[in-house]
Amino acid sequence: MAGDDWQQFANLRAYYAFMWGYPGKKLLFMGQEFAQRQEWSEDRALDWHLRCSSSHEGIRNLVRDLNRLYRETPALHARDCEGEGFEWLIGDDAANSVFAWLRKAPGEKPVAVIANLTPVARAPYRVPLPHDGRWREIINSDAHHYWGSGLGNMGGVDAKDGAAWVTLPPLATIMLQYDG
Repeated sequence: MAGDDWQQFANLRAYYAFMWGYPGKKLLFMGQEFAQRQEWSEDRALDWHLRCSSSHEGIRNLVRDLNRLYRETPALHARDCEGEGFEWLIGDDAANSVFAWLRKAPGEKPVAVIANLTPVARAPYRVPLPHDGRWREIINSDAHHYWGSGLGNMGGVDAKDGAAWVTLPPLATIMLQYDG
C-alpha cells in the first residue's frame, strides 16, 4: 500500500469501516485484525508483537468496535442481501472521492455510511439524509482510539431540509445513526 505509515493505517481503517458498512458478509484472514504486515504462513506464528504498537492496536480496536456495532445494529445486517436494505446517498462525487449510502432495516434506525477516500479533510461537506433531526456518529475510523487524528463531528450532526453538513476526516469512513 502506498504512502507513509499514517496513510497506510488510515487507508486500512477507512477500508475496514467501508467494508463493515457495505452489504455482504465480512471476512478477514489471520492477522488482518491487527494489520500484520507479512502474509500469513503456516510455517510461522502470527506477529503478535505488533499489538505493542499503537497503530496496530488501533486497527484491532477498530475491528473489535466494528464487530460489536455490526452485531448490535440491525440496519447493518438485517437486510444484508436485499436491495431494500441499501440506498445510495452519494455515488457520483469523483472529484472528492466521497461515497455515502444508507443501511436500513424494518422498524430500526437507519445508518448513513460516509467514506472520504482522499488524504484531504472535507469540511463542511453536504450529505443528503432522508430524515431531519439528530444523526449520532457511531463510528469514526479516524478517532484517536484507532490511532487517527481525531477529526470528527463531536458526537453527531443535525440534518435540516434533507441534508447535513458534516466533517469528513481524511482517509476515513464515518457512520451516522439517526436518533430523531
